[in-house]
Amino acid sequence: MIDKEISAKVPVKEGRNAEELSAVILITYPETLEEAIKWCGEDPILTNAFANWRVTIQSGIRASLIAGKTAEQIQVEFKDAKMGVAKVGGKVDVQAAFIAKFKTSDPEKQAEMLSMLREAAQE
Repeated sequence: MIDKEISAKVPVKEGRNAEELSAVILITYPETLEEAIKWCGEDPILTNAFANWRVTIQSGIRASLIAGKTAEQIQVEFKDAKMGVAKVGGKVDVQAAFIAKFKTSDPEKQAEMLSMLREAAQE
């Protein structure tokens, strides 16, 4: 078992705290998977690991949706996903990304983007 410092901060937020809040605490935890299994068992380790992985996958899904991808395209991208292995080889659909950005932009930015397209079409 090892002792590790863990810190957390709460940024300033109007109506909540006028200054940044922070704390550092000391936590003892296992150094190896075998030691962790003896310490708390397999089920808690797997439950926590998959809960964290789920958050990572959800983040990737959100990024793909923002890029304009469909559920089917996202499924293909994540079909071989493995915990702890970064997703590689992701390709950006530039047209879908542009359309997604256009749809989420304010009218002023949309007009600017349309102007850019018109200029590019004349070149």
